[in-house]
Amino acid sequence: MTPLPLSILAGLGWVLAALAMGALWLVQRRTRDATTVDVAWAALLGVMAVLYALLGDGLPARRLLVALLVAGATWRLALHLWFDRARKGVEDGRYAALRAKWGTAAQRNFFWFFQAQALLDVLLSLPFLLACASSTPLGGLDLVALLLWAVAICGEALADAQLAAFKAEPAQRGRTCRRGLWSVSRHPNYFFQWLLWCSYALLALSAPMGWIGLASPVLMLVLILCVTGIPPTEAQALRTRGEDYREYQRTTSAFVPWFRKHGAQGRTV
Repeated sequence: MTPLPLSILAGLGWVLAALAMGALWLVQRRTRDATTVDVAWAALLGVMAVLYALLGDGLPARRLLVALLVAGATWRLALHLWFDRARKGVEDGRYAALRAKWGTAAQRNFFWFFQAQALLDVLLSLPFLLACASSTPLGGLDLVALLLWAVAICGEALADAQLAAFKAEPAQRGRTCRRGLWSVSRHPNYFFQWLLWCSYALLALSAPMGWIGLASPVLMLVLILCVTGIPPTEAQALRTRGEDYREYQRTTSAFVPWFRKHGAQGRTV
């Protein structure tokens, strides 16, 4: 079979993601709940990795590695988001706030928001695409990527489990989790998610033009710190937890796990 050009593979990924997000947008028109966009965003990244691994012409061992690592991490995240948020039938506070803000334009804006997530998946999947086109034998860089992936997936899963256990206690309702990893970072799940993207970029470095894959962790970092990650999450936390969360902001690093500050007047970063 003639190998497909990378542009065609990326285009296939985009069409698949756009159709899936379009279908989910139609569902949210009926349910008035956009929370499933998070689940689909994560799940589609794994689908793209498998697609590129099946249709790419790079080293079979690396293609298998990409499929296993990416699908394992993104589908774990999708399942977590489904059970933790989407299946509850109550729209995530971030999207409820957007729906109220957008008013009569909400459905139009959500359509473009869902499609933007599809395009974002394509851009973020560049390391998978490049890695699946690399014919370079597996080496030390791939081992480092695998080790970093293992640290990141374990850290993310631990952070999710610690938060879920905290939320399960009725006495903690309305309070902020300060246990385990959440005592040294306000968003350890985002931090370890970002490390996953660093590991994917390392897998792509052996490919021609593989350095382009470094754009994915950079883009993810910008999104987490400035756009769809920390800002709306913390805005929602302040609306629901008020002064308790403000104190948490004053004493706990926002992203990178670090020592707590006691009695600090400014935020840590």
